[in-house]
Amino acid sequence: MNHEENGSKPGLLERPPLSRVNTIPSVEFCIPSAPIEHSVSRCASRRTQCGDVREKGATEPIPEDVEAQSTLTSPNEEPYPEGGLQAWLVVLGSFSASIVGFGMMNTVGIFHQYIGEHQLKDYNESTIGWIFGVYVFLAFFCGIQIGPVFDSRGPRLLILAGSILSCTSMLLLGLCTLYWHFMLCFGVLGGIGTSLLFTPAFAAVGHFFLEKRGNATGIAAAGGSLGGIIFPLMLQRLFPAVGFAWATRIMGFIFIFCCAIAMLLIRSRLPPRPGQSVLPDFTIFRDPSYALLTIAIYFMEWALFVPITYLTSFATASGAISPAFSYQLIAIMNAGSCLGRWAPGYVADRLGRFNSMIAALVLCAATTFTLWLPASLLQPTTDSERTTIKALAIVYALIFGFASGSNISLTPVCVGQLCDTNNYGRYYATCYTIVSFGTLTGIPIAGSLVQAAGGRFWGVVTWTGLCYLISLACFISSRAFKVGWKLGVKY
Repeated sequence: MNHEENGSKPGLLERPPLSRVNTIPSVEFCIPSAPIEHSVSRCASRRTQCGDVREKGATEPIPEDVEAQSTLTSPNEEPYPEGGLQAWLVVLGSFSASIVGFGMMNTVGIFHQYIGEHQLKDYNESTIGWIFGVYVFLAFFCGIQIGPVFDSRGPRLLILAGSILSCTSMLLLGLCTLYWHFMLCFGVLGGIGTSLLFTPAFAAVGHFFLEKRGNATGIAAAGGSLGGIIFPLMLQRLFPAVGFAWATRIMGFIFIFCCAIAMLLIRSRLPPRPGQSVLPDFTIFRDPSYALLTIAIYFMEWALFVPITYLTSFATASGAISPAFSYQLIAIMNAGSCLGRWAPGYVADRLGRFNSMIAALVLCAATTFTLWLPASLLQPTTDSERTTIKALAIVYALIFGFASGSNISLTPVCVGQLCDTNNYGRYYATCYTIVSFGTLTGIPIAGSLVQAAGGRFWGVVTWTGLCYLISLACFISSRAFKVGWKLGVKY
């Protein structure tokens, strides 16, 4: 009998031939088949941390809950608390960091609309869109470099650096007057600061939760939606009352308060893993399920930030909605997203992470084609048509906000579903290295489509809906490679 305490596979022996007779989650043991006279019954097999060792030709029924196969911890790893005061304080700290990071990300439409009408009114939609494209790109792409620092040093220094950059970006934004000012201050400084905040904040939540990770991550991510409700309503009142400079400074003071809470509460639990690489590794795309998941997230993120950025501009350009109420549409969207960040995570822990994401993507595509597209095609020539456009925009903002809430909170959990816990950093970094280029180009492409359609938004809406359909197809295919097409399987 060959038994290794760390759970790795026994080395291959040339003779005699081996046949597996039993498997438990952390140990596999093999005995020579030649000397055995008696038949040995085979116990039910489960996938282990060290891979699938099922014999060729063996057919076993797929269990109804295969999600647990992807969430096993290694035998030498401490059990996850799955709760307790310290764990939930970390979630609260991550919630506060999310208010700053994702709250800012959910408010880019307000800044896009305002500076497009004032400081940068001589620039076209696509050119202005590059500022916010760079911001979102850096927010995701910099996680590749931040991950190794988190693993080796913990979150404190990262949260401190992210707090300084994010608060400085917002406090200096009111002084910007030229295009390159906004690009450096908002796009570069704000993007790096956001990444330094939310990357370790979400990673720290994963240190305390495994089975309940979807729920805990959803609660932490809901802070971004809360910020997306407060900031647009606040800026709508402050811009005419105190001007752009003081409005952004007041927002910066709120950032300082939230970052202080994040600094006090966020901490790591698991010890660093020496020699564990979290740098991109493109060889893992040999797994078709992972490759399809990356494509799915790419198209999903390509589509997600278009409504967040352009819904306010669409409402103002439609002629059916006042500029003041156009700002409130983003708040309405984030009100729906606030529930949409938490509820899918709670459901995902019970019905399956992939299953919940697929349902959310169906709703995102359906609302885009049935609500936003008709609103973009109607002309506000009568009071009835203006009322219809306004009603469609409000309902779309609310339902799409709820459906798209999981686009940020559940995708990291889905990536973790396809790998061992100790390989998560490498899988996540590789996936979002690819995805970040979609976030870089999505907003400028949408601006070009608006120009090509003569200032109308039906082209942007159609493109958004098609991206969601492609993402949905890839998510379904990725799931099918793991558990087949059976709908009742929790995955």
